[in-house]
Amino acid sequence: MVVLDGTIVNIALPAAQRDLGFSDGNRQWVVTAYALAFGGLLLFGGRIADLWGRKRAFTVGVIGFAVASALGGAAVDNSMLLGARALQGAFGALLAPAALSLITVMFPEPKERAKALGIYGAIAGAGSSAAALAMVFKLVESAQARWRAITGAHLVPLVRAGARFENGILVERSEVAA
Repeated sequence: MVVLDGTIVNIALPAAQRDLGFSDGNRQWVVTAYALAFGGLLLFGGRIADLWGRKRAFTVGVIGFAVASALGGAAVDNSMLLGARALQGAFGALLAPAALSLITVMFPEPKERAKALGIYGAIAGAGSSAAALAMVFKLVESAQARWRAITGAHLVPLVRAGARFENGILVERSEVAA
């Protein structure tokens, strides 16, 4: 989700620029706002995952990333879009280390862990590959979707995460009573 976002945004960027009326010079900041927040907060996101717990950090990262994606899709000007992209980067920086740490804990055997990390790397690589770019482009082209709908595509994992709130507090799936 974190890597595929770059592909989605690069495809949607010309349409977003037309709709929001920002300059070519400001267009690069849509990508840069995400990259700066993500890169700058990645170590901090790992530390938060250590303090909060891996599952909780992962869930908060997925929810935050999805909400930031929705904000980006609802942007009415360049500033709102840039703010949403920076938020996506911040929540991505929480999500990525939590996901990797979950993999290392879920697969304690070295051979299994190596296989799981290999699959993770392959999926992450596919998110930025030319094949993924072509698939996303075809999806956008065939659906004739607007950029606002495309940038909100990250809402699906939010539903899949099964996140649940009780009294305004995030409850992990394992804590939810049957």
